Amino acid sequence: MRIRKIYVGLLLSSLFILQVSAQDEKKTPLEIADGLYSRYEFVDAAKAYQKLVRGVKTDNYIYLQLADCYYNIFNTVEAAKYYGKALEKEPNLDSELYYRYAQMLKASGRYETANAVMKKFAERVPEDQRAISFMREPDYIPRLREQEELFTYEESGINDMKGSDFGAFLTSGDTLYFASTRTTKRDPKTYGWNDQPYLDIYQARYKSIEDPLYDVEEVSELNTKYHDGPATVTGDGKTMYFATESFREGKFTKNKQKLLKLGKVSLFRATKKKGKWSNIEPVPFNGSDYSVSNPSVSKDGSTLYFSSDMPGTMGETDIWKVEIDDEGNYGTPVNMGSQVNTEGRESFPFISEEGKLYFASDSRKGFGGLDVYVVDLAIPQAEPKNLGAPINTAKDDFAFSFYPSKDIGFFSTNRVGRDDIYKAIPICNSEMYVTVTDKQNGQILANSKVDIFDDRKNLIETKYSDERGIVEYVVDCGKFFNLQVSKEDYESKSIEVPLNRKGGRQLINVALNPIEVIVLKEEILLGDIHFEFDRFNITQQGAFELDKLVQVMKRNPQMRIKVGSHTDTQGSPTYNQKLSENRAKTTVQYLLSKGIESYRLESEGFGASRPKINCGGDCTEAQHAINRRSEFEILK
Repeated sequence: MRIRKIYVGLLLSSLFILQVSAQDEKKTPLEIADGLYSRYEFVDAAKAYQKLVRGVKTDNYIYLQLADCYYNIFNTVEAAKYYGKALEKEPNLDSELYYRYAQMLKASGRYETANAVMKKFAERVPEDQRAISFMREPDYIPRLREQEELFTYEESGINDMKGSDFGAFLTSGDTLYFASTRTTKRDPKTYGWNDQPYLDIYQARYKSIEDPLYDVEEVSELNTKYHDGPATVTGDGKTMYFATESFREGKFTKNKQKLLKLGKVSLFRATKKKGKWSNIEPVPFNGSDYSVSNPSVSKDGSTLYFSSDMPGTMGETDIWKVEIDDEGNYGTPVNMGSQVNTEGRESFPFISEEGKLYFASDSRKGFGGLDVYVVDLAIPQAEPKNLGAPINTAKDDFAFSFYPSKDIGFFSTNRVGRDDIYKAIPICNSEMYVTVTDKQNGQILANSKVDIFDDRKNLIETKYSDERGIVEYVVDCGKFFNLQVSKEDYESKSIEVPLNRKGGRQLINVALNPIEVIVLKEEILLGDIHFEFDRFNITQQGAFELDKLVQVMKRNPQMRIKVGSHTDTQGSPTYNQKLSENRAKTTVQYLLSKGIESYRLESEGFGASRPKINCGGDCTEAQHAINRRSEFEILK
């Protein structure tokens, strides 16, 4: 079921219609079908158009109307089928139809075919941000599937088996508000879009993660004969914002030709007095020719987020926000911009108490239909992240809300064929943001290599910083991690990440020093390249210093050097000579591994014959360590 399509985000693109009575004239089958379609009665319209299918003789208009009918009620298989037929018959149709076709294929799990269609879309509109994003990583599905799980889920216990429930919001006082088509009426009026009753606002009580929600009841003082819901409430529990129809405030447009009144979705505010919601009034930025829906208010009540297609919208629907002062006055709505919005549909915003914005989109890299994304607004220019499985599927997954202080979330999905509400149970993860900068001037360092190691020094993953100088990792709580950060022309750096037992955001700043190497006429002066006792392998400290040498040799392609390695005096002369030769060889091997040509390198072991500190047979361990070293002579 595509009940979420009724509202632009809930309410993805909804038009509520009041038909003005008129004498029915005798109409052709096509006129009857078109009439049903124009009244957004897509279930009956699809049946009427099906009767007009004539095999290869079918007019392409019928295919397109059928495709749109099924698209609007989220019958992905049939929508893909008829978009495919229409585009096969007329390949030069609007590019947006290719995008819809690809979305319906994805939502049906046909990813390879969807990719092929998306490539055609990208060829037609290469400047479209959806096309650009796709072409950067066309085969992203395996990465999403392998992404570490952030949540598990379970059924909420309040879903109506015959209807739709979605848009759950949990208050500080443990009341859960949601929108539902359930009804106690014997013969409820249904909405032609999907043959479901109209939406109403309901509430339930929440006790704990383990317990089912209980005491479900209608919030009768809010509901009307129109669609009502979903809702959001301020942290003090005194103010609610909820979606309803623009007819409620007398706003609509007229289609005189079809004798229709066309309404949009609007937002209203209510205040709580003596346990009831009252003083219901519209917000001032509602419109008669655009929708404003799916509200989410910050805990302090100072910012209201919502979805809308009002003027200034980038795509079909965008996420917007508006400031609210202490007197309840509204500022000017502000579009959240390209950080959040695309040329497609973004909706169902939810702002968490920790400043993260969760929202649904059908136009980013997802599994199909609507997917849930999160962006941390505390991180400058942070990129939205797909929540991954099992929250997101090939179907519509949306209306995600999360409450860190209660360690519980809720989301809506139609994965079983109707819109249901599920609990989202967080897995303890730490979101690590590593920012790499130049230590001298503070400039960000893009394309820096960041290796993450576990507490046993095993390499977990390697990533490169983006244009913001940031690398993002999701790691388990309560574990130790180490980072090794490197970039050409900079000294590498090793960082021990502080232990995080509670999860959440970890901000780690790494400032790299530009490589400064003293090159004399006959020698390159680096920091000491030391070796462990009785070992000849390159240490991490040694690797950092050798990386400086690599940069010098790459800047000076004619340079040739000789590596001279030394030991302390603790072994026999024969043993020390062999050990120093091995140290020289491993040093050369390291330089080769970094791309330095073999003809530019020579090596020699000197054993203990040339100590840096001549302490005889009475050396301290620190002095022995200094004598275990490699040095670099310039041959050319």
